[in-house]
Amino acid sequence: MSDGRTPFEVFRDVRFLGNSRLAPCSHLLKQAPCRRWLEANADPDETVLYVGYDHTEERRVPGTRKGWEPWQVQFPMTEPPHLTKDDMFAWCRDLGITPPRLYRWADHNNCWGRCARGKKHWSALWANDPAGFAEAEAAEQGIRDHLGKPVTILREVRRGEAHSLTLAELRQRLENEAEVPR
Repeated sequence: MSDGRTPFEVFRDVRFLGNSRLAPCSHLLKQAPCRRWLEANADPDETVLYVGYDHTEERRVPGTRKGWEPWQVQFPMTEPPHLTKDDMFAWCRDLGITPPRLYRWADHNNCWGRCARGKKHWSALWANDPAGFAEAEAAEQGIRDHLGKPVTILREVRRGEAHSLTLAELRQRLENEAEVPR
């Protein structure tokens, strides 16, 4: 579900650059539209929501269950047998369902590979979709300019201190690493 905006358009509208700790895009583009649809179309006493967390994400279950009250929420992939993603993809293919292309290199299928959460994911985007990375890098800089603040999607800890890391800085590092012979 979506209202037609990209995550970066949401960031601009709410004047906040999403990051691994807080991503308003997830709430505004997925959760809020879904809740509105449920409230208009689904009786909580007769409706069960199924969420695709797997057994490695069980820590997320209590908060998600509470957040979707009064609807009942179930998490079938957290139950035995604990399937790996490869098992799940094989099962889909056996059913004639082609997994989304993004899963060829990403752990999730969110936001065209431009999810605000995680340096590892941004590094994979740079390696697998340089044009998509460049688009996100420009959008991050656009938000910085729009807000007039040195905000960044990424943070890292160096020598025990947290530091902001722009997508441009991450790209420069990755380009430098790619040039080093191994």
